[in-house]
Amino acid sequence: MTTTKVWQVMGRSNPEILAEQLAEAAALLREGELVAFPTETVYGLGADARNSKAVEAIFKAKGRPSDNPLIVHIADERQLDELVLPYPELAGSLMKQLWPGPLTLVLPVRPEAVSPLVTAGLSTVGVRMPDHPAALALIQQSDCPVAAPSANRSGRPSPTLAEHVLEDLGGKISGVVDGGATGVGLESTVIELPDSNTIRILRPGGITAEQLQSAAPEAVIDAPASTKSEVTEAPRSPGMKYTHYAPQGDLVIVQGDPAKAVRYIQQQLNEVRTSQLKTGVLTFDERTAAFDADLVLTYGSEQRLEQAAHRLYAALRQFDAEGVQRIWAEGCSEEGIGLALMNRLAKAAGHQIVRL
Repeated sequence: MTTTKVWQVMGRSNPEILAEQLAEAAALLREGELVAFPTETVYGLGADARNSKAVEAIFKAKGRPSDNPLIVHIADERQLDELVLPYPELAGSLMKQLWPGPLTLVLPVRPEAVSPLVTAGLSTVGVRMPDHPAALALIQQSDCPVAAPSANRSGRPSPTLAEHVLEDLGGKISGVVDGGATGVGLESTVIELPDSNTIRILRPGGITAEQLQSAAPEAVIDAPASTKSEVTEAPRSPGMKYTHYAPQGDLVIVQGDPAKAVRYIQQQLNEVRTSQLKTGVLTFDERTAAFDADLVLTYGSEQRLEQAAHRLYAALRQFDAEGVQRIWAEGCSEEGIGLALMNRLAKAAGHQIVRL
């Protein structure tokens, strides 16, 4: 059992103060230890991406399948040049406009630049520059590219608070940088560039398809259906395979006309009532009063899907904390951040989706 240290940092402290606060955490990363830290998306579980023993410890702590590649986080372009081979002009343009930010680019990896465990044996590596001062200060000071999946047990909802990290990984990792609640609440968008004019979204996330199109007006955006079933080939990026983000209770998504969704969910609640199972509903502010369940949680207003993205994982964890066994969640529009939200919901529900 490891003693997990917690470093409290102010979310927007100046770089000099952050460097001082994070000196110990950065030293631990350099020494091959695991340190969780906040990003603008979710908390990541960091290790030196060049150190196979450290990277192996990520998989062990999380219980993560070894064929699931890791994203490497950097703090400056110098680190990028050390990691990847020459990349397309389109990639450089997207980095200039959208980094730092929740965008991961899958690029050709420079031989021996990172542990083969990071790439899961692929010839590419996913790289991003997070838009969070504590993350950037920690990476800068550790002087290593940082491999960092979400800092949770594999399959569980991703952590948006340091407390979530400690729930899942306390005693298994060396430390957690506590920067308060994360901003976006969903992981980064992962893209690859199969040719000079195509942006293929491998995992929708904090950067929307619309933002990518705006950044590259001439490019063709190849966006997946959010709720497609699991891929069977080796995943090219995190989040493409396996059931992720799942609460302990049975989760079903109900998508369609809101009035029909309310009727369907309440009918299901009525049928379950005699079974003594604890029930939960995840809905929007506009309809919280419509349900008679043991626990009704809200995403926020359906007019502000970025709020729903921010609240999703914390809500799934709250269902767990209160022992809810059957959960129905309203689906949403797949425009903008809604695509990423429905992608995570579908995976959390094991693709149990009722369409009305």
